[in-house]
Amino acid sequence: MKKSKAFASFRLTSYSLFLTRSSLNYSSIPSNSTNHHQISPLSSTNDPLAFAAALFLSSTKNSPILGTQIHGKSFKLGFSNDIFSQNNLLGMYSKCGHLWDAFKVFEEMPERNLVSWTSMISAFVHNGEYWMSLKLYLEMLRAGFCPNEFGLAAVLTACAAMNIVEFGRSIHSVALKIGLDCNPFVGSSLLHMYAKCRCIGFAEFVFEFIEHKDLACWNAMVEGYAINGYGCDAIRTVSLMHCNGLIADQFTYVSALKGCIITGNLSYAQQIHGMIVSSGLEFSTSVMNALTDTYYRNGMKDSALKIFCRIKGKDIVSWNTVISSFAQEEESQEVVALFCKLLLSGLRPNEVTLSIIFRLCGSMKDLSLGLQFFCFTYRLGLFNDMLVVSSLVSMFSKYGLVENAYHMFRSAPARIIVTWNEMLTGYVSNDHFKEALQLFRRAIWSDVNLDEYTYSTIFSACQGPEDLKLGEEIHARIIKLGFCSSCAVSSAMSHAYSRFGSVESSFKIFQDSEVLDMVSWGTIISAFSKHGFTNGTISLINCLRGRDENLDEFILSSALNACANVAAFNHCRCIHAHVQKTGYESHVAVASAAVDAYSKCGDISSSKLAFDSSSREDDAVLFNAMITAYAHHGLIAEAVELFEKMEHVNVSPSHTTFVAVISACNHLGLVEEGQLFFNSISTDYGMSPSKDNFACLVDLLARNGLLEKARHVIECMPFEPWPAIWRSLLNGSRIHGDKVMATLAAERIFQLMPGDVDAHVLLSNVCAEDGRWEDANKVKMKMEEEGLNKIPGFSKIEI
Repeated sequence: MKKSKAFASFRLTSYSLFLTRSSLNYSSIPSNSTNHHQISPLSSTNDPLAFAAALFLSSTKNSPILGTQIHGKSFKLGFSNDIFSQNNLLGMYSKCGHLWDAFKVFEEMPERNLVSWTSMISAFVHNGEYWMSLKLYLEMLRAGFCPNEFGLAAVLTACAAMNIVEFGRSIHSVALKIGLDCNPFVGSSLLHMYAKCRCIGFAEFVFEFIEHKDLACWNAMVEGYAINGYGCDAIRTVSLMHCNGLIADQFTYVSALKGCIITGNLSYAQQIHGMIVSSGLEFSTSVMNALTDTYYRNGMKDSALKIFCRIKGKDIVSWNTVISSFAQEEESQEVVALFCKLLLSGLRPNEVTLSIIFRLCGSMKDLSLGLQFFCFTYRLGLFNDMLVVSSLVSMFSKYGLVENAYHMFRSAPARIIVTWNEMLTGYVSNDHFKEALQLFRRAIWSDVNLDEYTYSTIFSACQGPEDLKLGEEIHARIIKLGFCSSCAVSSAMSHAYSRFGSVESSFKIFQDSEVLDMVSWGTIISAFSKHGFTNGTISLINCLRGRDENLDEFILSSALNACANVAAFNHCRCIHAHVQKTGYESHVAVASAAVDAYSKCGDISSSKLAFDSSSREDDAVLFNAMITAYAHHGLIAEAVELFEKMEHVNVSPSHTTFVAVISACNHLGLVEEGQLFFNSISTDYGMSPSKDNFACLVDLLARNGLLEKARHVIECMPFEPWPAIWRSLLNGSRIHGDKVMATLAAERIFQLMPGDVDAHVLLSNVCAEDGRWEDANKVKMKMEEEGLNKIPGFSKIEI
């Protein structure tokens, strides 16, 4: 009641004094007051200043209802055609969030001045309607008005948000023409626009020619360097600013700390921390948030937590920063504890908080925790947020629940490119290649603006030679859209053509790439290695070394695999020496490749040395490589001993481990031991035998004459038989002279692969060894009729 009377007691003189910066206190006026008596002092006045003050009050208190009532009073008293009053109405509606009401007032104005146009353009920019702001700016120019510094700054902000540097350059030309390019307000907006559009050179040019640089200009330049990844330049600019006597503010420190994160310069970050304390900016939540993030990213977790605890006014960004840091280290218990503290603090988690947590649950494959937060998100009503939807799609995909992921994707009211990419990645990572390609086509039909990540992902769905035509169609689309300059897309295409068997196309893409990163080199080296182009692989490695490039673990492992394919012992030793020199011998991929290469080169002792020098006793891949090496050299006792050592060091064997062990038993004819190892897959380790495990067992039985048992395994296994497993039975039948079983196995192979050359040759040999020369000749004649020729084998030695 007291508040209402206090408001009603205002006089017209009070409104006039407000515009002359009177010290009136409006804190007692309720923001949602709608009582008619509250605007009664305006009923008997014709002073536009009084109405302007009242409209300013309604916008300050964010009370559009009060503003609407004042609008009605102004219309009733005949101020509807007054430009001054209508400009104030524009400001009131836009500041209260009623943008289109403001635009309606603007359209109905019988006369407009520069303030009218500038106010409406700024209103559209502040409300995110950037296209409308640019359209209105052009209309203003056609109406004959020359923009002022506020209009130019607003339009430049729109250009920065929409990343249209061409339009921004035209605004820059206008600023030059009317002499506002050196205006600090316009200058800082130009700096921000060029920096956001990744034109840091233009930003530097603008900065150099601003005569009187204020703090906003310096801050814009520091931020521009930071967002473009020039951390050292950002730090250097802050130092220059300090030398010029300017006192940094909270925006300066936030941008400077971004530069420290980019460069990893912890020393400078600590100096900035000291300056923050000395300047009394510890009260700034944004500065303290940036400082917390900087310490976390530089590995100083304890210091970051201390900074976080000292933040007095923690906002949701503060909590998201610390939760994200723990989530990156996959410390789920700490993340849950922090989330509970966040709720107890009275703050409401936002879409960023939940997105971080859902991605953590997906990475850790913690379905129970993920579903709990899923229910919590439903309760908060954040299912329509695209950031949350994208993270949920990612989480369900990592659980292998592709249908649930697609349900989240399909139920989203709107989709952004990130959501499409997450669904594509989910399909590809779960081997749903057909669905991924269908979704890709649907995205094209829906006119979705696909990005580099989309195209680099979709190539992973093209798996074999049968997808060559589709890959070429996608390649043509990439050329049309201009994505060929992307290293990620070029590498994905090169890798796909390698899978298609077209190494020439893969190498041509590599040659045509404008920029080559280590991923591009690694892709083509891996392609050459897999397809047996050993000399080409070695040449590429030497080329890289000649350019003083640091070879990574993937390139080194590919090089060693190439040496293994052709038993290039001398090359293997040279590359392994480089591995030891660069310190990659402990990396699993490199160490296992070295073990395999030395083994295939016939040097089992060097394989053992490479295994021992890796100093890794917690990885099944490395054990598998060494067990396989022992098996190839017939060292069954050593292979079994190493298998038992795996159990001793608590390394769980994989299906590949059992392939190696059963193969070792096969080499020495240890049938019972091999069967025991096969049975232990399910009985001792709770795994279902894989196709490769069954193939090893069948080969073990067939080679040792247990042909009926091998056939029984083939017919009873939970997989459809494939040509290679029947070929093992056929080869065993040839060894033991069982022509009936050989004929049966050959018939099964011909049903699956009518043009299988090896099966025809094996069957012909069975007939010949049994003295059935006519049947052997019939098989050879059939091969000639069908145009089947066996490529002769060859051997070579390295001198």
